[in-house]
Amino acid sequence: MFTFSSLPLSRFILSALVGLSLSGLVMAADLQIPELGDSSAGLITPTQEYELGQKWLQIYRSQVPTTSDPFIQSYTERLVRQLSTYSELTDHRLEILVIENGSLNAFAVPGGIIGVHTGLLRYAKTEEQLASVLAHEIAHLSQRHYARRVEQQSNASTSFIAAFIASIILGMTAGSDAGIAAIGMVNASSMDAQLRFSRQMEQEADRLGMQTLVRSGMDPYAMPEMFENMLHATRFTRKPPEFLMTHPLTESRISDSRLRAQQFDKPRPNTSHEYELIRVHAQLLHEKTRSGAVQAFRNELNGNTYTQDAANYGLTLALTQDGKTEEAYTLIKPLLKKEPDNSFYLIAEAGIYAKEEKFPTAIALLKAQLKLHPNHHAYNTRYAETLMQAGEYKECNDILRAHVKRRPKDDYIWYLLAEVEGLAGNIFEVHMARAQYFKLNGLFDKAEIQMSNALRLTKEPDEQIRAKIQEELKNIRRMRRELAEL
Repeated sequence: MFTFSSLPLSRFILSALVGLSLSGLVMAADLQIPELGDSSAGLITPTQEYELGQKWLQIYRSQVPTTSDPFIQSYTERLVRQLSTYSELTDHRLEILVIENGSLNAFAVPGGIIGVHTGLLRYAKTEEQLASVLAHEIAHLSQRHYARRVEQQSNASTSFIAAFIASIILGMTAGSDAGIAAIGMVNASSMDAQLRFSRQMEQEADRLGMQTLVRSGMDPYAMPEMFENMLHATRFTRKPPEFLMTHPLTESRISDSRLRAQQFDKPRPNTSHEYELIRVHAQLLHEKTRSGAVQAFRNELNGNTYTQDAANYGLTLALTQDGKTEEAYTLIKPLLKKEPDNSFYLIAEAGIYAKEEKFPTAIALLKAQLKLHPNHHAYNTRYAETLMQAGEYKECNDILRAHVKRRPKDDYIWYLLAEVEGLAGNIFEVHMARAQYFKLNGLFDKAEIQMSNALRLTKEPDEQIRAKIQEELKNIRRMRRELAEL
């Protein structure tokens, strides 16, 4: 299911959760959501939404694993930003989270935050089906559904709000069964009123999302197709009641979406080869063992999930991870002959060389491509990782220092930078990089420790550096206090 997880949560509601015996459920979900405004104050401003969304992001990232796969991350970012240019969204300060979770899920949070579970990439069979979900979530942001829901909920009972929020939190992290138990105590009339309001939002997001698809040149029928995929995926499982699902999957909703699509011309079929390869990466993330991944993609060679090239690519990656590099090499060569400039295939070839510890060959291959594509996220990331494996710490450091300027909010790049500084014995820089990594993930106590350690290592003559570190410490402590006060 999709979850539109942007709901107000005050201290008063948190205490009500305890009173409703829901605190154990929230702890089980292991997620705490910050206060997102006071419904009695009416509509919150876009600036407040952005600030509140950033606070939510800090807490969420501290407790939910996001992907370090540069292909999946950069692809999702690019698609969301492309769609946003054709939407009604006016504030394009977007944060795109890709969460390593196998469930079919995406969500929007006020302040320009779009979350995508990697499981969604497996359920969306085409790029346009995935785009239909993303366009829907962008519509939630452009129409400020969070602020409108705050205003509507000002008349809702405390017990309903508490239980409803608990169910949504659990649905985001732990699945729907616990949420069903939580919301079972909600007053039926309050649920009905909330459901009507939620359905109005969903209809609006469907309508505007489809318009975004059409304006971007994509197939409007991708939206009802994706709904049908979702319905089929839940057909043989215990389906949660519609009042729990903020994006209810009903036959009527699919019919409405299909009728709406008929108002537009159907464009030519557009098969994205890149998206197929992205789906391969998503599947590999969720294979439990290396040997299991190999067998899964051997089976795909005779299956109908992927094209033959995509299945061979997936098998190449799985074999490389499992150390079967000779077979992997025989598979990647025909793919490269067909598409010699394909970055997925070139990086896979470099990965084979690196697995065999033929580091000079792998490094030369990646370096040549990086000269042609200096800003390419996957080339920079894989090149840095290979340099680190090869013990080329200085060049690795240079690459990461340049790339982190392009992606200052990418926690994985900061993580790699801290690692290579440690391997090179640069203890001061280890603390500085780790502080940024922890800060991005909302772990301010750990960020403060790292920054304090860096301050102690600063020599007295370096007053300018000391002043910068002290200022950063003040900022970290301020952010830590703000979160503690929520």
